[in-house]
Amino acid sequence: MRTLVQRVASVANLNEHSINPNSHWVNLKGSWTTNIVVIIALRLVFGTIPWTTPELSWTLTNLSYCLFQYIMFHGIIGTPFEVNQGAYDNLTLWEQMDNGEQYTPTKKFLTVVPIIVFLISTHYSNYDVATFIINFTAVLIVLIAKLPAFHRVRFFGINMGQNEFN
Repeated sequence: MRTLVQRVASVANLNEHSINPNSHWVNLKGSWTTNIVVIIALRLVFGTIPWTTPELSWTLTNLSYCLFQYIMFHGIIGTPFEVNQGAYDNLTLWEQMDNGEQYTPTKKFLTVVPIIVFLISTHYSNYDVATFIINFTAVLIVLIAKLPAFHRVRFFGINMGQNEFN
């Protein structure tokens, strides 16, 4: 029977020194730089659309980056590699990073960047209430998914692995 909130089984017998090729790249400094470049590229692309204002450009940048982060780190489960006998099959990329350890430098960076983009977009929208609510909702959804309390927690059966329904 499905419930509102379910917890994914823990990954047992993982060697803390083993490298998961699906999530190892996130710890590299090049991926940190790529995050910043993606934000700048999004802003430039949205800024070149003729009818957009700077306020709308930053709001679209925030929404796009939050959507990208949510799908990339919290929306897709499993790994395309055959490593650790399927131990990562039911975990999101966020849960796979650093073998599930919380508050690592990479996880802190990926938590702070959406907050900074939110603050910038709020500033450039001149603290307009409507755009604030839109930007705040987007960043809140991304940040809630990153909280340690929601590590391996699934709502409404979303992102449950194939063998987790039993």
